[in-house]
Amino acid sequence: MKPASRIQAMLEILESTQRARVPLNKCVGDYMRPRRYIGSKDRSNVAERIYAITRTHARLGWWLEHTKTEDTPRNRVIAWLALGEGADEKRITDLFDGSQYAPEPLHEAELEFINKLADQPLEHPDMSDAIRAECPPEHEASLRALFGDDFAQEMRAMLEPATLDLRVNTFLMDRENAMRSLEKDGVKTTEATLCPWALRCENKAFLSHTKAFKKGWIEIQDEGSQLIAWLCGAAPGMQVLDYCAGAGGKTLALAAAMERKGRIVAMDTDEKRLENGRKRYKKAGLADIIEVRPLSDERHKKWLKRQKEKFDIVLTDVPCSGSGTWRRNPDTRWQNYGPSLEELTLMQADILDKAARNVKAGGYLVYATCSLFQEENEAQIEKFLKEHTEFTVEPITAEQGLGTPFMRLTPHRHGTDGFFTAILQKNAPTAEV
Repeated sequence: MKPASRIQAMLEILESTQRARVPLNKCVGDYMRPRRYIGSKDRSNVAERIYAITRTHARLGWWLEHTKTEDTPRNRVIAWLALGEGADEKRITDLFDGSQYAPEPLHEAELEFINKLADQPLEHPDMSDAIRAECPPEHEASLRALFGDDFAQEMRAMLEPATLDLRVNTFLMDRENAMRSLEKDGVKTTEATLCPWALRCENKAFLSHTKAFKKGWIEIQDEGSQLIAWLCGAAPGMQVLDYCAGAGGKTLALAAAMERKGRIVAMDTDEKRLENGRKRYKKAGLADIIEVRPLSDERHKKWLKRQKEKFDIVLTDVPCSGSGTWRRNPDTRWQNYGPSLEELTLMQADILDKAARNVKAGGYLVYATCSLFQEENEAQIEKFLKEHTEFTVEPITAEQGLGTPFMRLTPHRHGTDGFFTAILQKNAPTAEV
């Protein structure tokens, strides 16, 4: 692709995000998939610039308002070229030359806009710290209350692209040997500092070509997500229920910790996503102890009702706002593609209430989200404990550096996505005297 054609592709993708209520990664994928003629370098260039524009949404918006310019995908691309890439009028004019597969030529108002942006920084001194940190206005108060004096640092850490973390399948391979295998295939990693299963890639990696990936020795998984499974304390011989298993990332981590001894039941309302996990379980050598039971099937709902107090561990990695993954999904700061926060909190409370029945006396109910919001985290646990006095908090120790009594991870403090985890133990019935 010529440089102007890359700009045209960016415009078409950004325009499609306005028309369809679809996540950005899907819009990019849907655009690229039928256009096989677009080379890998061009795909990477277009995608990276699209994400850069999305990560600067509030700051570009400030400039559009400041210069009294209409907020359109075309003007956002022009603003990004001038402010984010330092392109001058001649360069931008060359990119908007009206040739085949290029954007239409710039008109007079757009040239005036470019002149207003000339030699200006992306971050203007008059911008508020919330604008500079790309904080959505509707969440500013709650995030300031959560982070206090660290608000700006915490929010800015979520503007950086996410790291590429790997979980070593310790059932098949130890971490040191996995690192060696990956290095032989050109993938350099370092041992992550928080989770004993985790590796962090030092650069871009094409993992699908590595022996470690083909053999099921590694899985792509953020270190924070791995820590949720690690904190569950799964051990050989246990009975474990992964109530919101999804595609099975944490199911696999739990099964590896159990050394393929015991039983894990993977459940979810999304049957297709749940079924997709089967290939991963087999590849990892852990399928023997994993039962897949979609909650969309009435038979499995009835089965679950009969499993009262049967499980040592019940993990509820509940549907949530996903605010902890803003660095990975920057468009979700500004666009909600699913249920509202109010709807989510009701759903989470219902899941907790139902899952609690399946925990045996002395067992653990683990509640987890990839959310920053207290309404989905501490407030949910407080409400649950008032209604379920048979459960008490099993504190996470401060020495672990993950937060206490609950795990609270953020990109700024831990280099992971934002996660919350609470471990609740079900007390044994008091013996009657």
